[in-house]
Amino acid sequence: MAATHIFDAPPEGVAADWTMPQSWAAFTAEQHDTWRSLFDRQSAALDGYACRSFLDGLEILRQLKRGVPDFAELNALLKPASGWEVVAVPGWIPNGPFFEHLANRRFPAANFVRPPEQVAYSEEPDMFHDIFGHVPMLADPAFSDFLVAYGQAGLRAEKLGASDFLGRLWLYTVEFGLVVEEGELRAFGGGLMSSLGEAMSALAAPEPRRIWLDIERVMRTRYNFDEFQQTYFVIAGFEALLCATEETDFAAIYRKIAGEPAIEPGDGWAGDLAYEGRLPAGPASGEARP
Repeated sequence: MAATHIFDAPPEGVAADWTMPQSWAAFTAEQHDTWRSLFDRQSAALDGYACRSFLDGLEILRQLKRGVPDFAELNALLKPASGWEVVAVPGWIPNGPFFEHLANRRFPAANFVRPPEQVAYSEEPDMFHDIFGHVPMLADPAFSDFLVAYGQAGLRAEKLGASDFLGRLWLYTVEFGLVVEEGELRAFGGGLMSSLGEAMSALAAPEPRRIWLDIERVMRTRYNFDEFQQTYFVIAGFEALLCATEETDFAAIYRKIAGEPAIEPGDGWAGDLAYEGRLPAGPASGEARP
């Protein structure tokens, strides 16, 4: 079954900026049950896998009515805590409005809940992925600022025709990123938070590569759509990630790698610095390399 919530133009009832009324009252009892089942299972299982910022931010979601979150209720808690608000969108939206929302501290969340037969694995990002997987991290100040900087970089990348390169940075950080916390490796990416199986694999399985973040390396690396990632990128902390975003000349990287072959998901690269259970002896993880 292919993803069905992909749009080239705003469908009926969706504004020009791709936002739409959430219409919370229209969600069914079955959808509320699906949300509760997913939330209870994932939130109970992530201790020991998720980073502290995610677990702390999860407390915002715990304060809501059980079931599908009412975005009005969520934003009343989220905005004072983080400066962010969640906006409902129909599903996958074009890059331009997506980047515009992030640059203005609006997090787009899909306004649909996966069907019961896809509780274990949704074929496209749904509201549970977007809200449970990403919203808790918005309360971390450095990560929050990173998302704003990413949105601003995205608007520039659109003008340069380089959004695909920048999209790889999103996937390997915001979706599947790992962070060192008190000497231990923890997950922070939303794709890992909404998939316990992949979180366990990313942190403990022997097969994947775990390497320190290098912006150029990330932007050259393809990723898997329908299977666990074969390479995960590690940061020393969210301040390091923010600094890498603010200090790196993305346009120069786009020009440099435009004519170079992509790195396949499981392949190594000459500049790789493997994570070996400790901070690297050289530049701090997340710093741009010369």
